[in-house]
This record gives sequence, structure tokens and C-alpha cells, in this order.
Amino acid sequence: MNNPSVAGSRVFVYEVVGLRQNEATDKTNSPIRRSGSVFITVPYNRMNQEMQRIARMGGKIVSIQPLTSENGANGKTTPGSGLPETKLEENPKPMTQAKEKTEHKKDIPVNLYRPNAPYIGKCLSNQELVREGGEGTVRHLKFDLSAGNLRYLEGQSIGIIPEGTDKNGKPHKIRLYSIASTRHGDDLDDKTVSLCVRQLVYKHPETGEQVFGVCSTYLCNLEPGADVKITGPVGKEMLLPDDPEATIIMMATGTGIAPFRAFLWRMFKEKEQNPDYQFKGLAWMFFGCAYTPNILYKDQLEELTQQYPDNFRLTYAISREQKNASGGKMYIQDRIKENADQLWELIQKPNTHTYICGLKGMEGGIDEGMSAAASKFGVNWADYQKQLKKQERWHVETY
Repeated sequence: MNNPSVAGSRVFVYEVVGLRQNEATDKTNSPIRRSGSVFITVPYNRMNQEMQRIARMGGKIVSIQPLTSENGANGKTTPGSGLPETKLEENPKPMTQAKEKTEHKKDIPVNLYRPNAPYIGKCLSNQELVREGGEGTVRHLKFDLSAGNLRYLEGQSIGIIPEGTDKNGKPHKIRLYSIASTRHGDDLDDKTVSLCVRQLVYKHPETGEQVFGVCSTYLCNLEPGADVKITGPVGKEMLLPDDPEATIIMMATGTGIAPFRAFLWRMFKEKEQNPDYQFKGLAWMFFGCAYTPNILYKDQLEELTQQYPDNFRLTYAISREQKNASGGKMYIQDRIKENADQLWELIQKPNTHTYICGLKGMEGGIDEGMSAAASKFGVNWADYQKQLKKQERWHVETY
């Protein structure tokens, strides 16, 4: 878990507008009121309490940033007091959100193999993940990489070029799939890569005819030993931070679980393979599907909750079996709303990263739940989310 003594030593600056005048705010002077903003320094361990106090006083937080020598000159404040103690400058320097961007890993492999010269790998295994009574078919596929130099990191994707040609007689274009294994592969020998693939089946909008996705059908029917054309890897948006003390919040529907399987296996199943990364933080995954048999990797996930109860939480949203607070179907956004206050508290931590992967429709509900929680503290969620994105702490990959 995170070390409170380290986190507690950090101090942040809130830029606040709209504070009502009362005995406390009357101690501030006219330059503060003319500028429209009050700058409040807050220790890490009092961030939520101060947010509540600001909300009660009618204030709105427009930015939060760590206190540094550069922004400390905006006004002298007393840490923990919650209000400025002395006069601000007549023309205070505007506060801007600190761009605490995560320093990307120095070696991020990208496009080691391209469509005009793909890596030819072999299918080692192709296993069904949907259990009896479930809906559709989802396969876990493992490919051999030993004959080439295809390296990757958790959170990246690879491209697959299906066999055959399209209706114009041209080779099929690549389809991208999120990698479901860690950099070491399922066999822990750095020689494989795995995917989680759902077969796409839909009705043609004009003819009503049943249509099968080209690449997903190709992969789901792939026999062990068959060759497969692979490109990539690609992607930097969904990379896992190196910080072993981080809080990692994951929200997935269906095969959106793929990168999170890679995350969790790296955190909890490969401690011997990763001596420089021994995860001690908190990982919380929300997973949405239609039926219990559609919970992908269910046994392994639930085993992790038993082995690491202090470090891993797992919350399901099973739409056809569970009801939300209104009596309707339980979707992942309903679980986010239920846990929004706790999620909001976690997101305040400067080393919390949130990842969303799956159907694009889930984003709106997640924002709705987080907006309700943020508004309790006088914070506009849309503005705050922009800050998280600038800090590279809000990661989205939807389709």
C-alpha cells in the first residue's frame, strides 16, 4: 500500500473562486477579491477535508497543483489553515495546472514490424473463455515470437493481418488488438504474446443478413500451428506506470479486459520476473458483461482477490443478472456511480492512474458518476478530468 508518511509530506495549491464572504474570508483583502481567485495551500492528507470546506463556503476549485518554488510566490499561505494569511500580490501571477506528465519509459518499442513486412508467428494455443450458458465466443490466443524481435509492453497493441482478400481482391487491412499478456508472455520466457478476441457477429443494416467480422472470425477459428501475420507493437496511451506504490483503477467491458489482464499479471503473478517492480499499491478493477459465464479470466481474477485482499479489488457489473439502484440493468457506469465517492477520493492522490477500455458508450456513464462525486466538493468534473489527462493520469481506449 502507499506510504502515508511520504504522501503526507506533499503540499498542493488549490486555486478557488466564488468563496462567500464570511468571518473567515473577510480576513482576506481586496486584491484577492479583485483577482477572482484565492490560492490555498493544503497538505496531501487534508485534501478531501479542505475540498468539503471550500464547497460549504460556496467556492469552486478551478485548479490543483503541487506547491513548488515557481508557484509558491503567488501568495503566502499557511499550510493546513485553508485560507491565505497575508496579502497577495496586486497582480498575482495566473495559476496553471502543473503538467506533471509521467516520464515515458525510455525504451518503448513501436512498429518493429510493419504491414509491408509483418512478423510471421505461429499460433500456439486457442482457448475458449466463455463458459457454458454464456453469450458469444471469446478466445484467448497465444502466439510464438521466438523467431523474431517483436517486443512489447503492457498496455500496447499488435496488428493482425487476416488471410485472404477483401471484396476488391486486395489483401485485408490490419486490425489492432490490445495485448493480453505481460512483456514476458504467458510462458514467462519472453517468447510469446497473447490476445483476447471476441468474434464479431452482427446483422447487416440493409439485408438483415448475419455478418461475421473478418479478422475476429479468422482468429477465433485459428488452429494451433497455423502461421499468422503480426505487426506492431503500437500505443503509448495505456502504459502502466513504473511506480510500485501507485493506485491503478481499471474499468473494462468485454474484451476491454485484455490490457488489464496484462497489468494484473505483472503486478501479482510475476514478482520473480520483475525484481525492479514489486507492486505494493492498490489495483481496483470494474468489469462489465452480460452474464456470469461471460466473466473473462474469472477464476484467476478471483484467486488474486483472495491472495492479495489489501491490494486488489474486483467489482462486477453483470447486466442481465444484476439490478441497479433504479431497478434497471446493472452496467459498469452504475457501479461507478455506487462507488463514486471512494473513487473520487482515490483520484485525488497524485500517483493514481485511471484506465478505461471497452465499448465507447461506457464513457458517458463514468463521467456522470464522477461528476456527481466531484460536485460535492465544488469541483467541475470536466475541468478536473482535463487536468488528469494533462498529467497523463486518465487513460482511455474505447471503440
